[in-house]
Amino acid sequence: MTGQGGLFNVALSGHALGIMETRNSAPLASYIDLLLDAVCAVDKQGRFVFVSAACERIFGYTPDELIGQPMIDLVHPADRQRTIDAAREIMGGEPKLNFENRYLRKDGRVVHILWSARWSEVDQLRIAVARDITERKQAESRQAALYAISEAAHAAEDLLALFKRVHSIIGEWLPALNFSVALYDEHCAQLNFPYHVDDREPQPEEPGTVTGRLCSEVIRSGLPILLTPDQDDPPAGFAALVAGQDSPCWLGVPLSSQNNGTIGALIVKSVPGGERYTEQDKELLQYVCAQVATAIERKQLHARLQRMAQYDQLTQLPNRELLRERLKASLALAREDSGRMALLYVDLDRFKQVNDTLGHAVGDMLLQAVANRLKGCVRETDTVARIGGDEFVVLLHSIHAAEDAENVAGKIRQVLVQPLRLDGHNLNIQPSIGVARYPEHGTEENQLFRHADEAMYTAKRQHHLRLGA
Repeated sequence: MTGQGGLFNVALSGHALGIMETRNSAPLASYIDLLLDAVCAVDKQGRFVFVSAACERIFGYTPDELIGQPMIDLVHPADRQRTIDAAREIMGGEPKLNFENRYLRKDGRVVHILWSARWSEVDQLRIAVARDITERKQAESRQAALYAISEAAHAAEDLLALFKRVHSIIGEWLPALNFSVALYDEHCAQLNFPYHVDDREPQPEEPGTVTGRLCSEVIRSGLPILLTPDQDDPPAGFAALVAGQDSPCWLGVPLSSQNNGTIGALIVKSVPGGERYTEQDKELLQYVCAQVATAIERKQLHARLQRMAQYDQLTQLPNRELLRERLKASLALAREDSGRMALLYVDLDRFKQVNDTLGHAVGDMLLQAVANRLKGCVRETDTVARIGGDEFVVLLHSIHAAEDAENVAGKIRQVLVQPLRLDGHNLNIQPSIGVARYPEHGTEENQLFRHADEAMYTAKRQHHLRLGA
């Protein structure tokens, strides 16, 4: 903005005021009209009395439309108070250099302006030169958003935390009070909404919701959708959403990855009659969503790997490692509260015989059926784990009395001995169950495991003796 101070002096020298009043017809105004930066003069009441030709390019209004209008009406509502404060200081004799604020163009778009202004006491005017720095601000926003999202992708503990942070980041440069993330599950051909904020549509999964329809179309086409009230040719099926001038704007962008195509969609919606989304907003959101999609896939991969490390792939029950983590936490809580807990070691008698005679496929189905039956015998807060082969462990995280563990063991026996029909075969299974209670049978993990294991083998021997094996 070098040379602006000199320009102010030129604009206010000689018959500058008279020139302005001749509505841009004099030579000085013609010279000023050649400038890429906008020059304007505002009277004591805050109304435009002169604007150069660049104002129309920057703000979208002709000089005739601006002359006599309050300058503050063009300022973005969020920036009006500090602009009024700055104007008051300028009129008090304090020039402003490189003052930044936002304005609303005639077409509803936001422009970022860098002003320098001073007050002319003799003319009773504020004279200002303005530069459009929108492209620079957008580049800065894009870079800042990418950096922030990259940070969030590494710092967020899970996808929900990531989506909350992304919502906050996008909301810093785009009106995004209403914000949704939809992910498409190819295996079950279903659209899920792991993150959704919308006061009008709290359940986007329900049939016929606008959010659901928009997400489905974005994912189907792999293309962004921008809906604004002044749109000439809105996409088929969505014209009614922006029929009125006070309708909200919608912007939907695909979440696309290099390896898996479109994995979901991100949707933002403005408030009715509020700031309108633009093509530039769409481009910026596309740029950001590419990073979001990469972050989502990274988190999903991490979650899958973590699950593979902690869960049995056949039965989807916790494995030995996750069981030990939960046992450790349960023991700590029991010690702290002087409480009780129990371990039940469950083994299936003659399981090897099922594998040998009917095949491993039937054996696998049997293990899955047993897993489901065991889960039905305990509370949601308890843990059923498969620790290998036909061996299961039930962790009762909190019991009131010693007989509680025996009652659960009895229930498990009763449920597991019920006949099973798998792949055309009728199966009857007999479990052997060993019980270890805290603190009676041990106060450490290994002590409880050892006692439950020994009790299970004792039960198995007794069972075989009864059968004459």
